[in-house]
Amino acid sequence: MPTPARLPRVDAGRALAGATVVVTRPDATALLRSARRLGACALSLPGLSLRALPVARPPGAIDAWIFTSPAAVRFALDRTPCLSVPARAVVFAVGAGTRAALARHGIDATAPERADSEGLLALPGLGDMHGRRLALVGAPGGRDLIAPTLRARGADVLPIHVYRRLPPRLTRRHFDALAVAKDPLVTLLSSGEALANLVAALPSPLLARLRARPIVVSSARLAAAARAAGFAEIATAASAAPRDLLATASRALADRRT
Repeated sequence: MPTPARLPRVDAGRALAGATVVVTRPDATALLRSARRLGACALSLPGLSLRALPVARPPGAIDAWIFTSPAAVRFALDRTPCLSVPARAVVFAVGAGTRAALARHGIDATAPERADSEGLLALPGLGDMHGRRLALVGAPGGRDLIAPTLRARGADVLPIHVYRRLPPRLTRRHFDALAVAKDPLVTLLSSGEALANLVAALPSPLLARLRARPIVVSSARLAAAARAAGFAEIATAASAAPRDLLATASRALADRRT
């Protein structure tokens, strides 16, 4: 699968000035703030709701830790006192955002340039796993690619579910804000489950409005899902990092204006 070309970073010149940026992440404070700094009207339309799960201390020794999202870091290290990553532990992150979240806790992690399960599994440190015990920190569900692949490589994988994903609690406030949002408008998407939830929850006129405008996705897999969901104007960012999503959104709107 080809990796999308990395676009130049958005400069500080308010590249998205006057545009509406629809953010579908549930944990979106940093992304919303970044969009507003670039002059956009940032609109939160979460496609997921996250809820903490009770967690017990993992038994036995752990050879390496894998964190699957920034939310996994937050729920594991901010809200779960019984979980702690030992100093000098071997830690992997699914992408740069997760690595940055771990760094804020003083934990150094290895992350792939391609921020998805395939990128993570291609890391040299996750090749031959025979005799190794790994803690996989995240949520139940999702693509379920990491654990089976690592088990096939010989690892003993211990899933640690620190939160769960639920459909969003969208209200009339969300719908009204989207209805009156000004053009040009672009949607940012980094989860297939969020896309499915929004397609199911949005009133038909609002869904039609989003489908008629650009959508920025964080992977080729999500581009295919967006196309199947009726979106036609799809741009693929280099990663799910805010700077890459916003750089691609800026480019998509600039191309539309020309």
